Amino acid sequence: MEKVQSKYDATKIQVLGGIEAVRKRPAMYIGDTSVFGLHHLVYEVVDNSIDEAMAGYCTEISVVVHMDNSVSVSDNGRGIPVDIHKTENKPAVEVVLTMLHAGGKFDRKSYRVSGGLHGVGVSVVNALSEWFEVEICKDGNVYHQKYERGKPVSELTVVGKTKKTGTTVTFKPDSEIFETVEFDDNILASRLKELAFLNPDITIRFEDERKARTEVFKFEGGLSSFVEFLNKNKTSLFTPPYYFKKVEDDMELEVAFQYNDGYNETILSFVNNVNTRDGGTHLTGFRAGLTRSINEYGKKNQIIDADTTLSGEDVREGLTAVISLKIPDPQFEGQTKAKLGNSNVKPFVESITFDKIYTFLEEHPDAAKSILSKAINALKSREAARRARDLTRKKLAEGGELPGKLADCSIRDPKFREIFIVEGDSAGGSAKQGRDRTFQAILPIKGKIINTEKARIEKVLNNNEIRTIISAIGAGYGDEFDIEKIRYNKIIIMTDADVDGAHIRTLLLTFFFRQMPELIKQGYCYIAQPPLYKIKRGKKEVYIESESEMENILLNLGSEKLDVSLASSGRKFSSMEIKKIAQLSKKFAELGKMLRKRGFDIKEYFSLVNPKTGMLPSYFIRLNGDHHYFYSDQELSEFMNKNQLNNQSLFGNGYQVVEIYERRECEKVFSEIKNLELSKKFWNDVFNISKDQHNSSQVSFEQFFDEIKENGKKGITVQRYKGLGEMNPEQLWETTMDPATRRLLRVSLDDAAKAEEIFTILMGEQVEPRKQFIQNYALEARNIDI
Repeated sequence: MEKVQSKYDATKIQVLGGIEAVRKRPAMYIGDTSVFGLHHLVYEVVDNSIDEAMAGYCTEISVVVHMDNSVSVSDNGRGIPVDIHKTENKPAVEVVLTMLHAGGKFDRKSYRVSGGLHGVGVSVVNALSEWFEVEICKDGNVYHQKYERGKPVSELTVVGKTKKTGTTVTFKPDSEIFETVEFDDNILASRLKELAFLNPDITIRFEDERKARTEVFKFEGGLSSFVEFLNKNKTSLFTPPYYFKKVEDDMELEVAFQYNDGYNETILSFVNNVNTRDGGTHLTGFRAGLTRSINEYGKKNQIIDADTTLSGEDVREGLTAVISLKIPDPQFEGQTKAKLGNSNVKPFVESITFDKIYTFLEEHPDAAKSILSKAINALKSREAARRARDLTRKKLAEGGELPGKLADCSIRDPKFREIFIVEGDSAGGSAKQGRDRTFQAILPIKGKIINTEKARIEKVLNNNEIRTIISAIGAGYGDEFDIEKIRYNKIIIMTDADVDGAHIRTLLLTFFFRQMPELIKQGYCYIAQPPLYKIKRGKKEVYIESESEMENILLNLGSEKLDVSLASSGRKFSSMEIKKIAQLSKKFAELGKMLRKRGFDIKEYFSLVNPKTGMLPSYFIRLNGDHHYFYSDQELSEFMNKNQLNNQSLFGNGYQVVEIYERRECEKVFSEIKNLELSKKFWNDVFNISKDQHNSSQVSFEQFFDEIKENGKKGITVQRYKGLGEMNPEQLWETTMDPATRRLLRVSLDDAAKAEEIFTILMGEQVEPRKQFIQNYALEARNIDI
């Protein structure tokens, strides 16, 4: 993009409102408070850096996931303005971070195009974070400010000098808001890789300190490289991908496409780098232009008859394409920006697509012949599929409206109905007996369904189990799928916890992904989570689903009927306090590991706690062999000025500055330790532990967690569940089907490119990529069925 020639300062920041409602209704701004919303926080911050790049001021972006699940996003852009905002009478950066509709993207002077149009992104991230820190390099200074849950807790302070420019945002999502605060490195890496494809001039560095993972994304081929990546495990009809670009007025369109010998289409669309998962007018325009150009070329060159018209579905079979549109005023549906609504975009994209693809076909007759041949075969297949569909409808009409093996529910309103697709008649029998017939339907399927990744649709429809599933769901399939006709609000896949069960689940998901994608996109598809284990001690039985749950149960069991006292004072602890000390012992070890990676000792750090305030230092400087700690930005600033230091090279010139992001977690530990009346140097405390008169021991604070966990393991039996048929109807209801106690995993499509890659690798024709995938992830496999 051409660099926007405009000074970026406080005068460019316009304010349209506050952020009071964000913490009350976070889903309105980030989609949800689960995995999608959590990662959306990172995307919002990264999008600001991308906007700087599109304005011509940023070439490098860095994203780091820290050990404590906080995230830092850095860029070398201009830096958020720090001068005083005229109307708000506070630094512009504080306005941007604390007021909902405040930003530099409303008047087109600072940013011609932008993904963060709504101006709520970074302020929402601040509001939904337990803590949030911003560091800005601008005008020769390094500025720093801290926030907690959206509110500033320090002044904007100069903490050093620099010749660099840019912004670094570090935040930790608030566990009071989010169901999980554990970032998935694969989800983040996929999005960053996507952005690097879309912006070939930018280098994006990703680091996950938790896994010692570092990757650098830089793709000079841009969209063409993106298409090659999507098609890397498929056989292409022509190489390289065809790429075209057109700039007209304020709109810029880029497209790259390539056909492969598969049967599915993969089209990814973006507007101002935002992934429009639900498409919109740009996608509609591209599809219309593509269909028209191929039909006109085919008829002009007498490849297809004058009275034959290839449908959009025909010409898109085997197509892989990436569409990137940049426009100044995108009208998105909601803050999560999943669908574009600008009406003027469709004719713009359709016209350009028609001209460019028609020209491509004329200039590449061999590729054109391959594309037309494939489309004609798709037309024949579609006709065969129509006949198969008519036959399916006829069979359904003869045998009744619904398949005979379906045990339907009695309630009529689809909003309250759910269906379990169950593996095998045995589990189906237990499920039918254990279910609530009012709202739960059961559909047993026999054996493994056809792999829809490798088969044309007419062959897919000849599979009895597939026809049964289509009939039961009631919304059709393919281009005819209509979500309004769906008969159930939840489609729940329930299979055994073994290899065969996993394979059947994958086959079903492949079918839904290829033929009913809206089922996944709109959140109707779920996976039942039967328990992995049953733990029994005496008369107590507990079902366990995860390792963390197992640990919690063991701590509960290990804390029961135990006498624990502090050796130094004789202070005795209740079962609840014993469990808390064990959890703190584990947390102390985890924090110690994090701090060691930063180069200092946790015991030395905890010894610096202020006994009155409970505060620990925020910064650590190693200067000429000496260690210096600072509790505030002001203390750091004074030290830097006194010693004439700057932040140009944090790890050079004989000194090192470390911001201790783990400080808040350490302060929480100290507060809880204080409530338990342990000593100031609690890591030296010794505990007397006795189960009875003949069984006693002494353990240190650091050994406490392991001791209680081992005690919890005594006298228990563990049963591993592999098959649903191993449970009786009551157990199946209690653990897997009862809405009050069950666990369901909702299937989502957050990353279409990654989903396409995984389904192609696992279910596609080529064996070598599948073999490589197994080798790469073998060590991460859990609960292997041997």
